[in-house]
Amino acid sequence: QVQLVESGGGLVQPGDSLTLSCAASGLTFSTYTMGWFRQVPGKEREFVATIGGSGDTIRYADSVKGRFTISRANTKNALYLSMNSLKPEDTAVYSCAAGLHGGSSFRAYYRGQGTQVTVSS
Repeated sequence: QVQLVESGGGLVQPGDSLTLSCAASGLTFSTYTMGWFRQVPGKEREFVATIGGSGDTIRYADSVKGRFTISRANTKNALYLSMNSLKPEDTAVYSCAAGLHGGSSFRAYYRGQGTQVTVSS
């Protein structure tokens, strides 16, 4: 079956950097648009970034543009999110997803369970 497993979350201070990873299995990874999303308790899931199957088409939410970088390694079935200049408002559970279409039009076929990122001094 399809599995998406996130790792790399943790507690960091404002201004710090963190890189999240998503390991995918059970699917033809390179054929899917992949995305990162985040959710805070009591709020709706928020689009963060998406990347096309070949790594060409990339979209970011305005709130993370210039600070976060999404990338993928199709030979490793892996997705990454490099986060710089982290702010307290970036605190959330971050999850990866495999699906179609980019940006806010992304439609997920599969989602991971997520990893907690906490930005606090």
